[in-house]
Amino acid sequence: MSLTYTCLIVDDEPLAQELIAEYVAKIPELKVVGTCSNALEASSLIAKEKIDLLFLDINMPVIKGIDFFKNLVDKPQVIFTTAYREYALDGFEVSAVDYLLKPIVFERFFLAIQKFFKAVEKREHGQTGEKGGKDDKAYLFVSQGHRRIKVDLQEVRYIESFKDYIKIHGNTGELKVKENIGEFEKKLKPSFLRIHRSYIINTAYLTGFSKHDVEICEQEFPIGSSYRERVSVFLENKYFSEQGRLEK
Repeated sequence: MSLTYTCLIVDDEPLAQELIAEYVAKIPELKVVGTCSNALEASSLIAKEKIDLLFLDINMPVIKGIDFFKNLVDKPQVIFTTAYREYALDGFEVSAVDYLLKPIVFERFFLAIQKFFKAVEKREHGQTGEKGGKDDKAYLFVSQGHRRIKVDLQEVRYIESFKDYIKIHGNTGELKVKENIGEFEKKLKPSFLRIHRSYIINTAYLTGFSKHDVEICEQEFPIGSSYRERVSVFLENKYFSEQGRLEK
């Protein structure tokens, strides 16, 4: 990668600024062009500099990071950072590259940067999502209290069912929705697969499988006995046509 991407760090904690700047310095394709402690400072710098990637703390005084980003006219790619898990929900409201929970370790930071590179590549090649009919829609809206929240399906890893609600687990956090998993399944595009009465997985994140379970980003999920045949057929047709079906 020959390009250098400019980064702006916005965080009211000096130690957090220093740590992110230290991590950025380890990646040759990235360059920090500024650090700010609040949204007002960031607005001024963004007006003067071209920013490719914004590291933005969600929980800042005066203007919250999420509100600041929503009001930007020319939005750069953004990676949100925060020390509070409860702010993970906000990551679903915008098309963020990733969401990093403090304290941030370099390994997790590096994964977020790889997502940024992929997002840039898609944008440069005009890839806005999978081609296809309405079943391939790249997003949907879900109810969250009195709000309707846009969920980027490409960022969803799996859906988990509970008694009277589901949890949507994504790259930027999790979202609790009062809906039946069977009804929700009907809204999803073909890359999603029901493997158990309690789980739907996004096969784009499939990293391994056996006759008893599948692995999504190194996390194992059981295959229900009544779903084993459909899982076997799906994997055979999509990925493993030369290896045959899962053993019964």
